[in-house]
Amino acid sequence: MEKFMIIGERIHCISPEIRKALAERDPEPILRRAKAQLDAGAHYIDFNIGPAERDGEEIMTWGVQMLQSELNNVPLALDTANRKAIEAGLKVYNREHAKPIVNSADAGGRIDLIDLAAEYDAKVIALCSKDGIPKDNDERMAYCQEMLEKGLMLGMDPTDMLFDPLCLVIKGMQEKQLEVLEAIRMMTEMGLPTTGGLSNVSNGCPKHIRPILDSNFLAMAMANGFSSAIVNPCDELLMQTIKSCDIINGASLYADSFLEINEGAFEYNV
Repeated sequence: MEKFMIIGERIHCISPEIRKALAERDPEPILRRAKAQLDAGAHYIDFNIGPAERDGEEIMTWGVQMLQSELNNVPLALDTANRKAIEAGLKVYNREHAKPIVNSADAGGRIDLIDLAAEYDAKVIALCSKDGIPKDNDERMAYCQEMLEKGLMLGMDPTDMLFDPLCLVIKGMQEKQLEVLEAIRMMTEMGLPTTGGLSNVSNGCPKHIRPILDSNFLAMAMANGFSSAIVNPCDELLMQTIKSCDIINGASLYADSFLEINEGAFEYNV
């Protein structure tokens, strides 16, 4: 079994600091957050520039080149609603260590991002939705199958498609949590990689219990085969959970010091 893949979420335009850094093309705050996530054990860094309707191509090109030139061609997930910006990032991306991830396609208006990923031999996150949250797992799995078939027709390796069942807010959709876990199990049984935005689970909850809810949901998800997630790797409890589950799942060898070892994390300073 492969180790759980950690995609660091902390370079996001929703943060005022990051939004300002993107506008001013200031690398320091972005690099600082990237290094902190890599030091904590991230394998990929998600570079989220939001809608970026005006100058998205320029921002994405600048960010990809800056991060990779400073951090040993760090693997990146290119995250924006602007298709042209994602393509601009793919054009300059250095694949020395890993393929880029396109974040993200869905079965609706963004299904063409699967075409883009196939064209540039990239991985793609495939949201199992078309127009909002799927009503049940029959609908969720139908979208999964639709996107899988499209990727296969375009010559993609199914392991390059990371299927996202949609991690839902527990505060407003508590009754849906077991359904999401079942979808993860169903996708895993099909041999498909899975991923998701973990922090959605605890969105809107009191700050002090968010790491607890996220970590426990993640442990249950990993027991059902969850293979990666977009997370905050600087959350110590979360990282302890991931490392412990990797041990229990047989994906990592046990050692007495395993909580201090970022085995398999991306080394940017070699």
